[in-house]
Amino acid sequence: MSQNQAIERLGIFGGSFDPPHQAHITLASRAIEQLHLDQLLVIPTGDAWHKTRNLTLAPHRLAMTRLAFADLPKVSVDSREIDRHGPTYTFDTLEEIARDFSNAKLFLCIGGDQAQAFSTWHRWKDILKRTTVVVAFRPEDKSSAESVNHAQWHNELPTGAIRLEMPSLAISATDIRLQLAQSDTFPSALPKGVCEYIQQHSLYKNDR
Repeated sequence: MSQNQAIERLGIFGGSFDPPHQAHITLASRAIEQLHLDQLLVIPTGDAWHKTRNLTLAPHRLAMTRLAFADLPKVSVDSREIDRHGPTYTFDTLEEIARDFSNAKLFLCIGGDQAQAFSTWHRWKDILKRTTVVVAFRPEDKSSAESVNHAQWHNELPTGAIRLEMPSLAISATDIRLQLAQSDTFPSALPKGVCEYIQQHSLYKNDR
């Protein structure tokens, strides 16, 4: 049996990771623990069709993501969406992963803000047929929680979406980028390796 075939419970956590920060790491750690995952794939997005701003170049985001999650057991950073040409969709990624890990039950981890927009995702109903959706809520995400409890897509799930409990972390990638653009001080929410990479490559200094 191959290593992939031995995986029975596989988590999938996608995002722009621009940059990756402590809230991302906490979500990954909580998902592995709460869902009893054998492995968690962390997947930086490639050409994201839904983003309204230009992302930092993919090789930089991939490198930072690998640095951020380097010390977290059971996490593997996966570059398949970055390697894919053209727009990238979660459904296509799940189809590939289902083939690669044919014995695994899939858990798709998303944030409360993503849950609110889930019904706009490409082939979202098909996504629900292929994976268990796990929504990470912070205590302050009351509006997002209500959205999931009453959202149209929630009724498509026989057992409902799984709620992943998160601590209160006032961390925003947008705020981090703004601070990096306006100051030479690095936010405490950034892992040391990510800070060093950002400094080495002078990232986010033009985001003014």
